[in-house]
Amino acid sequence: MTLVADTVADFTEGGLIARIQERLPPAPAWMVVGIGDDAAVVEPARNRLEVLSVDALVEGVHFDRAFTPPAAVGHRALAVNLSDLAAMGAAPRLALLSLALPAALPIADFDQMISGLTALAARHRVHVAGGNLTRSPGPLMIDVTVVGTVKRRQALTRGGARPGDELWVTGTIGAAAAGLQMLKAGKGATTEGTETNGGHGQNRLPCPPSSSVSSVVAPCVHRYLYPEPRVRIGSLLGRNRAATACMDLSDGLADGVHQIAEASGVGAIIDAGALPVESAAREWFDRRGTDAVVAAATCGDDYELLFSVRPRDGRRLAAALRQGDAPLTRVGQCTVDRAVILRRDSGDHPLPRGYAHFR
Repeated sequence: MTLVADTVADFTEGGLIARIQERLPPAPAWMVVGIGDDAAVVEPARNRLEVLSVDALVEGVHFDRAFTPPAAVGHRALAVNLSDLAAMGAAPRLALLSLALPAALPIADFDQMISGLTALAARHRVHVAGGNLTRSPGPLMIDVTVVGTVKRRQALTRGGARPGDELWVTGTIGAAAAGLQMLKAGKGATTEGTETNGGHGQNRLPCPPSSSVSSVVAPCVHRYLYPEPRVRIGSLLGRNRAATACMDLSDGLADGVHQIAEASGVGAIIDAGALPVESAAREWFDRRGTDAVVAAATCGDDYELLFSVRPRDGRRLAAALRQGDAPLTRVGQCTVDRAVILRRDSGDHPLPRGYAHFR
């Protein structure tokens, strides 16, 4: 006799909501009305502005369930939104969750997806205030709205850079793009019980079929599946006014440079030799005969922060570095000339555009 696993179609909407609620901490005092009513009611944070962002992940567009564990889907859905708040210098506060679920989605996958989201929410003290559930006749879709807060004079935008400002980036770039390529190429096999993202044993982290390539595959695959939003460093950059402009690198460093340049009315020169390309990603790109610098700069899913700094504000930047949660690398400088240039040993070249959703 074959046992058929339960799917979301075997549960009522109330039953699914209850499975979400049991993974959430008690509502804070400022949440007057939370999950269970027609809308949430919250008290505004005193003397702070609200920062709002929304992003959706659509199966087949933003992730492939063939190689993306359910916990990673939930993690990524919240992480991409938290990264937007980080780019604005905002502290996360609450989230709304909207799910369009295929009837055949296993309830175990639903539970793991919610666990991936709520684990990241707990780390950043984000409270899920409500949302919506509906059935999807097509792909799985997960849509998250986040609300953060920031003091009026500490909000960061893309439009504050000036000629002479230095351009900096957090962390490393290229690993997520390499990880996605590895998954699509079948270089990662999933294993149950691998502890990732805070020790949740139900997460499945793709691991390499051979230990000889594990040093290349594992870190890149993990960076793609479980991006780390730079919430702390973003908040610090806004709080001490170290950054003049900032944005997150969802669509790649090259896209970020062009966006800040256009919003600020400046140009930029990017030093190819200074780019912090993840070593494992560089090795992967080299093996494939791909230009590692161009690949790392133009591919998305890094969710690092790119920001500009006045040269005279180096002490403020040093303070943010000491208290932050990621290394910082100076990668270039803003210019009066509006051209956006990649400077290499072979000379100056136009910096390619990054990923675009619609072309």
